[in-house]
Amino acid sequence: MRINVTEQPGATGLRPLSARSVVLSLLLGAHPPELAVKDLVRAVTAFGVGASTLRAALSRMVAAGDLVRTDAVYRLSDRLLARQHRQDESVRPRTRAWNGDWEMVVITATGRGAAERAELRARLAALRLAELREGVWLRPANLSRPLPAELARVAQSCTARPDTPGPELVALLWPLDAWSAHAHALLARVAEVRRPADGLTVFAAVVRHLLADPVLPPELLPADWPAPALRTAYADYRTGIAVAIGL
Repeated sequence: MRINVTEQPGATGLRPLSARSVVLSLLLGAHPPELAVKDLVRAVTAFGVGASTLRAALSRMVAAGDLVRTDAVYRLSDRLLARQHRQDESVRPRTRAWNGDWEMVVITATGRGAAERAELRARLAALRLAELREGVWLRPANLSRPLPAELARVAQSCTARPDTPGPELVALLWPLDAWSAHAHALLARVAEVRRPADGLTVFAAVVRHLLADPVLPPELLPADWPAPALRTAYADYRTGIAVAIGL
């Protein structure tokens, strides 16, 4: 069963960004993730968002729990700080040399409702695990990150050496061809960017796609795997945009 399913090859899934999306894109890429109102007004102007539209969006975002306001400074809420952490991990994943071991997580809890099961599946996928069969999740043990301690309440984890060769197991778990095709389509769109608003839209899609990258060991990837090029393009974009809008 393949977990990290992406859009069809060639469909870059781009959509225009709202004022809320522009603000979130800017703050999710900022460290620390906070900006004064005057800086936000200056920054969003480059993306076609007016001051009155921005202020209305900021009010709604505070009410919705997306942002916290202190005096004239807006920062990401704790919930979105967790999203920023996941985004940072997708852009700069921490890896280690692979020795052939696989992480395995086996779900042991029973009697959970559909919503709980769906939430757990999403959490495991966010950890870049993939489901081999119902309740059995695994991935190569090449990520430098511990599994969350609370996972022990619903699952048992261990390292394993499956009998199936690594490349065959990867092919069962992840649609690498589809992910790669979509990444190449995004890189083509990156090369076509001319306006700031278009760049923000394209790179929002780049970040979403990187979140679905399984971050596998090089020896289990195709030779032309485009993830490094996508990450380099995003890093260059963040540097350029910070200079361009004075952040």
